[in-house]
Amino acid sequence: MPNTSRLFFALRPDDETRQALGRLSQSIPAKQFKWVQPHNLHVTLVFLGQVDKDAELSIKQSVADITAQPFSLTFDSLSYWSKPKILCLTCLQPAPNEAVLLAATLAATAANCGLKTDTRPYTPHITLARHARYLPEVKVEQIIWRAEAFCLVESCSEPDGIRYKVLQQWPFIKPTANPDQ
Repeated sequence: MPNTSRLFFALRPDDETRQALGRLSQSIPAKQFKWVQPHNLHVTLVFLGQVDKDAELSIKQSVADITAQPFSLTFDSLSYWSKPKILCLTCLQPAPNEAVLLAATLAATAANCGLKTDTRPYTPHITLARHARYLPEVKVEQIIWRAEAFCLVESCSEPDGIRYKVLQQWPFIKPTANPDQ
């Protein structure tokens, strides 16, 4: 589709989390997998697909008023999803309400802008490798992902592979301290 971009809403890791994910990936003895580059690691909130420039502008304006509190996701399980052939890090515990609500709000906003999104329940995951063929036997130490902002990301095809480019970021509202304490 000419003049469109492949977009999604995501959480981006801080440097500490990115390094922990890199150490985990390096510890997995599956060299034939296609590993996700550290700069591309993210947690998808809502995949939007091919979006034209008018819809992109509309969605950016529509999400500007979304407010959310910071939250944490605890990734503590390695999973293999056979249909997309990915190795990913998942959460044994259900996602916190803040994460589920944010994903639902972003999906509803996208629908109001005329975009179709996935209707399955939100399942946070971090894709570590593509073209995976099995689940390696590896002990996973939990990784705490602290989310303090969400962003709109473009998937760009480049000669050396896909690169995810942050188009815009929206910070979460920080809880205010109680002056009486």
